[in-house]
Amino acid sequence: MRTILCRIFQFFMKLGYYLIPVRTPETITGEGCVLRLAQPLCDRGVTHPLVVTDGGLAKLGLPDGLVESLRVAGLSVTVYDGVQPNPTDADVEEGVRLYREAGCDGMIAFGGGSPMDCAKAIGARIVRPRKPIARLQGLFGVLHRLPPFFAVPTTAGTGSETTLAAVITDSATHHKASINDPSLIPHVAVLDPALTMGLPPSITAATGMDALCHAVEAYTNHTYCTRLENRMAKEAVRLIHQYLLRAYENGSDKEARQQMQRAAFCAGRAFTRGCVGNVHAAGHTLSALYGVAHGQAMATLLPVVLRMYGSKVQRRLAELAQECGFTGTDAEKAEAFICWIEEMNARMQLPSGFAMIKDEDIPQMCRWAQAEANPIYPVPVVWGEKQFRNLFETARKNG
Repeated sequence: MRTILCRIFQFFMKLGYYLIPVRTPETITGEGCVLRLAQPLCDRGVTHPLVVTDGGLAKLGLPDGLVESLRVAGLSVTVYDGVQPNPTDADVEEGVRLYREAGCDGMIAFGGGSPMDCAKAIGARIVRPRKPIARLQGLFGVLHRLPPFFAVPTTAGTGSETTLAAVITDSATHHKASINDPSLIPHVAVLDPALTMGLPPSITAATGMDALCHAVEAYTNHTYCTRLENRMAKEAVRLIHQYLLRAYENGSDKEARQQMQRAAFCAGRAFTRGCVGNVHAAGHTLSALYGVAHGQAMATLLPVVLRMYGSKVQRRLAELAQECGFTGTDAEKAEAFICWIEEMNARMQLPSGFAMIKDEDIPQMCRWAQAEANPIYPVPVVWGEKQFRNLFETARKNG
């Protein structure tokens, strides 16, 4: 009965998606392109952008070149660098205050997923001044065009520069929830490989496998996907297969860095409509309870979940395997694809499991994972407590 109800919900969601415009951001690419944003901003009528970043990046001076280039070009710039790793409603309100007091007329999110989520929520509050964050969270709480919004990722993984979601934590209750609205998709994504050149190998690995998980889950879900999402997912998988290990082994490989940014962008656009699935639903519980880095959780759980799906994903995995050059029957290609994921995890020293999972936590983890996944994620197999428990116990044993 659970599966039937989920599939009915997903059928109507699919129909609804035909009425919802899901934009693909414009892209500006190439080494040093972040220093040439003054003209694109002016072309969109922006004279005073708010740059949203975090304290860590500010201390490293990463946004300084961008800010200086804009000021040299005659633009006024206000910088908000108070975004926390898990942005809160208080962070958002501080950004809104700065935006209004300075008279800003556009935004630049600079960093990883946290600054981008915060910037999206700031934009939502600007155009919906009477709705607090709690009322914006959920589906379609904004539905107003945001001010011109440029997204500058400094990692190649989250895909936040092309997604419609912003996860914000309530500072009083610590409850974390997402604003989901097509209005939040940035207008322009700025993919400058120079910004990722200094990433440590461990972060390169984890963020790259996060992007792979986005692409694989979107493609194996496939219910909500159009030809565009399918094409984007395939391109992401092909690029990750070709360039992730290169970027991991040689952080100065400019071509690999640029192509991994493209892969993350494509994967983000694929799951913006195609959705993620049970890997993300389970992985979020590991991050919440044990502080496991998101990308590590995705990398470790992805091959386990795909094996548990079995024949339900064989054909779709075989199609992705073909993008990577694997040959054979569908079963052979699907198995080769899963083995490749496991081999990549091993070569990049990502964990094979999580021994810290406690028996007493598993029931709560199962409830959280089910609540996230069902009914909205159009997963190949709808899971209940039994399947999620099996996943968590397998992950513990592998650790």
